[in-house]
Amino acid sequence: MNKTYLLLGSNRGNSKVQLLKAITLIEEKIGKITRRSSLYATAAWGNTSQPDFLNQVIVVDTGLNARQTMQTILQIEKKMGRVRTVKNAPRIIDIDILFFNKEIIREETLQVPHPQIQNRRFVLTPLNELVPNLQHPVLKKNIHHLFIHCPDNLGVKKF
Repeated sequence: MNKTYLLLGSNRGNSKVQLLKAITLIEEKIGKITRRSSLYATAAWGNTSQPDFLNQVIVVDTGLNARQTMQTILQIEKKMGRVRTVKNAPRIIDIDILFFNKEIIREETLQVPHPQIQNRRFVLTPLNELVPNLQHPVLKKNIHHLFIHCPDNLGVKKF
């Protein structure tokens, strides 16, 4: 069994409903969710002239490999109505693989661990809630250390 950490985000429509729908589809198509962070209202990153996001990190046990997980995520996003337009545009759902076991994958269509974890407070806050001692396999620092030293100052608060 593989363990993956996924970040869910939404800032279009009823974001809480979108996250719940994504969780249902993830459990159906990817695997059993073993842990969930709190929900966090977070300022939009990259393109700040849009509504705030609702974000959550979940931990999933899956029989899929990382590439299969990514393909399934893309199918779930499409099924939920996500249309990819410009980078950092508002979206109904966004699902990112943060970690997949302790694997390091650097491919054109798949980057694990996610290359921006250490730079995004909206990722580190829910990760720090769940797994502060988890070590980043590339940076060799734990999540709590990355959280404390994160350069991002955008607002993140429990929803």
